[in-house]
Amino acid sequence: MKAAGTLVLTRPDVAGLISLEECIDAVEDAFRRHAEGGTIGLGVLGVAAKDGGFHVKAAGLLGDRPDESFFAAKINGNFFRNPERFGMPAIQGIVLLCDGENGQPLALMDSIEITILRTGAATAVAAKYLARADARVVTICGCGNQGRVQLAALARVRPVERVFAFDRDAQRAEAFAREMSARIGIAIEAVRDLPRAVRRSDLCVTCTPSREPLLRRGDVAPGTLLAAVGSDSPEKQELDPALLASSVVVADVLDQCAEIGELHHALEQGLMTKSQVHAELSDVVGGGKTGRTCPEEIIVFDSTGTALEDVAAAVVVYAKALAAGRGTSVSFAD
Repeated sequence: MKAAGTLVLTRPDVAGLISLEECIDAVEDAFRRHAEGGTIGLGVLGVAAKDGGFHVKAAGLLGDRPDESFFAAKINGNFFRNPERFGMPAIQGIVLLCDGENGQPLALMDSIEITILRTGAATAVAAKYLARADARVVTICGCGNQGRVQLAALARVRPVERVFAFDRDAQRAEAFAREMSARIGIAIEAVRDLPRAVRRSDLCVTCTPSREPLLRRGDVAPGTLLAAVGSDSPEKQELDPALLASSVVVADVLDQCAEIGELHHALEQGLMTKSQVHAELSDVVGGGKTGRTCPEEIIVFDSTGTALEDVAAAVVVYAKALAAGRGTSVSFAD
């Protein structure tokens, strides 16, 4: 069902209308539909600005019936110094959800919760298909809101038993360990030696705004799934390109990773070609490509964040808002 007007949904509205579990399911379905040819778009535009930048990501999901097709465009500002300078989030923006058949604007919603949840959801989907089935030890590198969601998402798809938390701000890592240990009931240790922690882990997520490598080839043990989440612009980098070149690489969207992801740096240095990337995540979820082929291989999931995830989450929010009578309906055409 689609409403006549455009729903305006605030961040509290969005937060109350979608759970992490629902987001994981929606993101997995979106990747599967992409593999089956049931999507449109996948456009991205980046604009640099002082101390940050803006990006626009867009994609659509096609349904079996006209009222099941949707398109979404997300506009986010990413200014990593915002918390210390202005006391506001580093990432802010909106998602515009439209009817995929006739272009009608259906909803305008805050993007913060969607961006946080869908990024963690994508890592959970990757872990479901690419991590070893017995993966139990996790390192989270970057102990902000994204690190919290990443850990919570991983705990829903793998039997996590032990966690190492690393942040360049040691106090932040310690606070993360206390809070998340109480929240999910898993032993979490704040660490100051990132490579040592990663070598003892089965899963590692890097979710930082770093502009230089945090992990190198010898820092990752055989059999590890490494999800690189932080790089969403050409200037950002969390992994040494030699680490990518020696690993099995799965991209969320190949062309996008080649422009703004960890893959971008490996290509720029001539250490890899696009043809050496094993698969896109949709290929694996859709069954067109194998995921993990042996317990020893290191797999890097290059996660730049695709609008497939945004539109999938936005559709869930919109449907539940209609059912619950949430949001303010406006008509921009009047």
